[in-house]
Amino acid sequence: MNAAKRLEIFRRLHEDNPEPKTELAYSSPFELLISVILSAQSTDVGVNKATAKLYPVANTPQAIYALGVEGLSEHIKTIGLFNSKAKNVIETCRLLVERHAGEVPQTREELEALPGVGRKTANVVLNTAFRQLTMAVDTHIFRVSNRTGIAPGKNVVEVEKKLMKFVPKEYLLDSHHWLILHGRYVCLARKPRCGSCRIEDLCEYKHKTSDD
Repeated sequence: MNAAKRLEIFRRLHEDNPEPKTELAYSSPFELLISVILSAQSTDVGVNKATAKLYPVANTPQAIYALGVEGLSEHIKTIGLFNSKAKNVIETCRLLVERHAGEVPQTREELEALPGVGRKTANVVLNTAFRQLTMAVDTHIFRVSNRTGIAPGKNVVEVEKKLMKFVPKEYLLDSHHWLILHGRYVCLARKPRCGSCRIEDLCEYKHKTSDD
């Protein structure tokens, strides 16, 4: 795919949604961090339902740590893998208090040192909470990048590096949100909705579908 096509793709995505946002509900960097940890292999809708009850009770590292694993598990038991996630969150809260004075760190290395935080989670927090130029590649973004030809790659790190290189600079900061929303609602895994796609004429996918 050439640079002119990529520029037009992101121009259209920006035109349709000038200020894209994550669908996770949060009101602080800490809440976002916890919600992203909880969202692994779970839907944002499911996470939001759980945190809507959790955060009014506890929304600081100190308060969630005080709940303990069992107390936290009660609040998030509707989320998949809640037992292991509860353990990770409690340990993360302990480390945030001990190492970072209860604040969410703003570097990838420090974030990835926290339990339950991998490269993707760190990138989400850095981009969404702190507005850093990072690219969090999940299954949706991996699929869209490969299927459209925007940034094909064999693994998520390869796709991440290509997106950081190829996405036009003026659109880079918000591109992660546009791509994830496009994958979630238009460029679906089983059957992409090509007939409803704003970038169908620019996409290099060879097996276009109709919406019938």
